[in-house]
Amino acid sequence: MMRIQWAAVCALLAACDAGSGSSKDDNHSDTSDSSLSPSVGAGVSQDFGQFRGILESGALPGPETIDDVGFFNEHVVSMPEPDCGEDVCLHGLVGSMGNLISGSPCTVVTLGMNSPVDPAELERPPLNLAFVIDTSGSMSGDPIRYVRSGLTAALSELEPEDRISLVTFGSDAQVLADGLAGDDTRLLTAIDEISARGSTNLYEGLRRGFEALDRHTGEGYQDRVILLSDGESTAGLTDPTRALNLSEAWANYGYSLTTIGVGDSFEPELMRGLAEVGDGAFYFLEDPAAVEEVFIEELSFFLFPIAEDARITLELDDGWEAVGVYGTNQAEWSGQEVVLDIPLLQLAHRTSASDNDSGRRGGGGAIIVEVMATGAIESGVVGQAGLDYHTPVEGALVSQALSTEVAGELPWFFNTAAEKSFVMLNLYVGFKLAAERAAVHNYTAAMSVLVPLRAGVASWLEDNADSDIEDDLYYLDLFIRNLEAFGGGARVAEGEISWPQD
Repeated sequence: MMRIQWAAVCALLAACDAGSGSSKDDNHSDTSDSSLSPSVGAGVSQDFGQFRGILESGALPGPETIDDVGFFNEHVVSMPEPDCGEDVCLHGLVGSMGNLISGSPCTVVTLGMNSPVDPAELERPPLNLAFVIDTSGSMSGDPIRYVRSGLTAALSELEPEDRISLVTFGSDAQVLADGLAGDDTRLLTAIDEISARGSTNLYEGLRRGFEALDRHTGEGYQDRVILLSDGESTAGLTDPTRALNLSEAWANYGYSLTTIGVGDSFEPELMRGLAEVGDGAFYFLEDPAAVEEVFIEELSFFLFPIAEDARITLELDDGWEAVGVYGTNQAEWSGQEVVLDIPLLQLAHRTSASDNDSGRRGGGGAIIVEVMATGAIESGVVGQAGLDYHTPVEGALVSQALSTEVAGELPWFFNTAAEKSFVMLNLYVGFKLAAERAAVHNYTAAMSVLVPLRAGVASWLEDNADSDIEDDLYYLDLFIRNLEAFGGGARVAEGEISWPQD
């Protein structure tokens, strides 16, 4: 187990002002590139694309268009050196200061993973993939053209031993390619045949995709369906529960599901749910460039597990209690115990925040546990964290026992990575709270969340150059501008804003 300590624990019980904190490394240079060791994360995530796209269109995003997992996944958090002697190293970084929205005290433990493994040296396992493509009428025009171009570009990443199936679905489902080799020229012919018409029989397309995987699986193959749709099921079995049950059932056999949302009428709830129960990832394609990014860059990394059947635990000492867990959909927690069971851990393709030529997806993110002091604290130990996992080839069990010593006056962070995680959490909470208020037309209340958050983030960036947070600030400003267009004022009313755990 990893001991997570805090020397100045008595100070945590006092409120502290919002603002930039001091850190152990205290170099405040560029947090973007402090490590080139790839982050490690779970595959399930909604990206930030739909939320960004709505803001860029001048509209106001709903709270359903953003989740903490996907938001964090678009950030690189550079952990300390992965010197644990294993392929995956867990780190626990403690930090505390006043949050950037209301200023009330906020203490977090950031659980992040990275790896000494060089992705360029990895030998990719053979892939058994089924691309399941929505070709209903709602996909006509740009969406279906983007799909064809993205699939064509993805062919360059395939190997002859890969097995590729292509299923399309409109009113019914068709198998255009059935287990073809990765270099089979008939794949190009099948892609060229894709056209949009009819209604959306999502269940039938998904079923045919899983059946194709089952026909062509083999020892050592990575089996995955990649479903691309606007998420609106209008034909066949339209009850979303049926599709969710189908995805979960096949996941139990080792066949995972990644979902990709596209189109103006995209509905995120079903597509996110399918990926969650299917042990896959969830994306939204906000522009044509994002198609190639998902089909090539994310495809290459998310289909290579670096660890399987991982379990992360955090056991808090007396006097501490977990009050929130962010950055994962796979946590069970209550009181002093947090447990995360993650089927697959994968390398993130971005190794620094400035590595964003093809977008921000694939940073690896972080898992942030918000903790609260509940009474007398007898020691400087916040809790113990541990990681167990199995190696993907040999199946050997790996367990870690590490220690981390920290100490300091508030506001205080273990290092700049802990600070960035704290700012990420504040941005996510602020975006979510503002979206919830805007959804009920309380635009001034939404502004009351974003205005102080903007000041805190801008202040942090003055001392910490970070491309991810700078990009977030751009969308925060865009959110404020859109709210002003809808009549939102900048008034911050007394008692109107609060941190979720206050």
